[in-house]
Amino acid sequence: MVIKQVFLVLSLGAALALSGCSRQQSDWEKTRTANTTDAYELFLKKYPSGEFTAQAQARVKELYEERDWQKARDADTLDAYQAFLKQYPEGKWSEEARIRVENFTLAAAPSTAAPSSAETTQEAAPAAPSKPAPPKSAPSKSVPPKPAARSAAQAASKPQGSYGVQLGAFKSGADAANKRWARLDKQYPQLLTGLSPKISPKKGASGTLYRLQVAGLTEKRANAICKTLKAQRQACVLIHT
Repeated sequence: MVIKQVFLVLSLGAALALSGCSRQQSDWEKTRTANTTDAYELFLKKYPSGEFTAQAQARVKELYEERDWQKARDADTLDAYQAFLKQYPEGKWSEEARIRVENFTLAAAPSTAAPSSAETTQEAAPAAPSKPAPPKSAPSKSVPPKPAARSAAQAASKPQGSYGVQLGAFKSGADAANKRWARLDKQYPQLLTGLSPKISPKKGASGTLYRLQVAGLTEKRANAICKTLKAQRQACVLIHT
């Protein structure tokens, strides 16, 4: 008799355990189908230490990061990306957020860009010692034809425009910047036709950033490129070269 009672108790316990597992499995499948933060949090509240708890916790974290990244992209401001990085320093979108922070920093400080050789020549010219004015009786000697010829040659060799675009900034090295260009060139062949990228390294407190840039553009084309890329959620910032 005692043996029968023990057997019944064990059988009932096993049945309840199986029922619990079956119910948890069913709830997990429903939660995965819903795939929302509310659904996963409800599941975790019901099963704080169940078979699928770790998976539910990981998915909740992913969904919150995706939500906050979407908010940062919609705002598309330096503050928004910095706030995102503060909350998710090592998340799925952290590297992209750092790229966009660097882009905004560069756009906010165009004066840090290195001047072109033509601009350097023009700025240095006034610093040269002035020569005494020639006598009024010989005005023809005060008209030097050679500098004018050099200016024409410089204008002919100048890029098409004094604008450019920055398409990314990478901590991992120049190879990452080149790979980014290859992807963009493949995705937007007509938009980037005839353009050649340059990799511009910039040293900072956290290391060197390798900036992917295209220079020598007119303001109109640079704006058109950034407008198109931003519409496709691609990083792009207008710069002066």
